Amino acid sequence: MDEMGLAPRLAVLRALAQEEHVTRVAEVVGLPQPTVSRWLAAIGDELGAPIVEKVGRGVRLTRAGRLLAEAAERSMAVMEAGWRAAAEEVDPERGQVVLGFLHMLGRSLVPGLVRGFRDAHPLVRFRLVQNSRQVVLDLLSRGEIDLALVAPPPAVGEFEVALLHEQELVLVVPTGHRLAGRGEVGLAELVDEDFVVLEHGYGLRQITDDLCAEAGFAPRVMFEGQEIETLRGLVAAGLGVALLTHGEGGVGVVELSITPRAARTFALVWRGGVGLPGAVVAFREHALGGSGQGGLGAGSSGGPI
Repeated sequence: MDEMGLAPRLAVLRALAQEEHVTRVAEVVGLPQPTVSRWLAAIGDELGAPIVEKVGRGVRLTRAGRLLAEAAERSMAVMEAGWRAAAEEVDPERGQVVLGFLHMLGRSLVPGLVRGFRDAHPLVRFRLVQNSRQVVLDLLSRGEIDLALVAPPPAVGEFEVALLHEQELVLVVPTGHRLAGRGEVGLAELVDEDFVVLEHGYGLRQITDDLCAEAGFAPRVMFEGQEIETLRGLVAAGLGVALLTHGEGGVGVVELSITPRAARTFALVWRGGVGLPGAVVAFREHALGGSGQGGLGAGSSGGPI
């Protein structure tokens, strides 16, 4: 039987196993009794054998009919469970939020956001995905995550973007470096320096490449890594310089201001034109400070751009 033709008859078959009376089955499923009778006859015709037989004023399922009714019962149970799961998913108090973010945000920012949100929404579940900026944005584009915390923000297009806050970038050099005694360094002065950088796909790598290009050169990359603290250690070992955010101290390195001033801007990103589940919307408002519970707050852009 054609799947589209069988699907609406599952409820009839299940009710038939319970009632064994066509009139009562019709009342249970909310259909006219003649319609139910025609459906049962049509199923028997297509199967090649009747699925019910008359017993007094009622009917009884044949062995073939019992097999179909049992399959209908299992199918309906799966559908009902799926419906309950879907309803829970879109319930703002019981759904799931899938959040993608950069590795370094997993130390304090993301845990703080999640903790604050769950104080008011204790039944919402989270799946957290840490990766590079490009991987996170690719996952967002494919709909595999709901929201992304990245830097720098992507170009506005398929995404909607809310600026959150900035982190100033500094030049990090070894303590014995020729520039270590300077308070401020122009980016163009770094044309002959060896650089240690994050791998391609990380936001800070893109920022470094773009800033150096604006200063008129391409950075001479000697080492690539995946963690900012690894880069800081490479700088301390005298293996190059790096453009990083302010660190929490560190032996063997000096942080210098750069001109023109540069910063890394963080943003919360979601797909444009796509309806989001209630729990995701609630968390987004919390992250942007709209919940009044200490979210990140929108940056100077005034929110979505």
